Amino acid sequence: MTKPLTNLQVELLRSFNYQIDDSQLLEIKKMLTDYFAQKVSDGMDKLFEEHGWDDSKLDEWSGEHMRKPYNK
Repeated sequence: MTKPLTNLQVELLRSFNYQIDDSQLLEIKKMLTDYFAQKVSDGMDKLFEEHGWDDSKLDEWSGEHMRKPYNK
């Protein structure tokens, strides 16, 4: 099953309709990675603020075991 391109994919294809060198490609990948990492960070900050959580919540999560038990 083929999925249609997303609006982001279409825009990127339009914007980069020419060959670039590898160093430029790496720069663009880094910019995109940084952009989405910042979005995730902002979302986590908002979530922590909305729930009144602090760093102790991260400690709590780090101690959780969420794996399913292995059954033979």
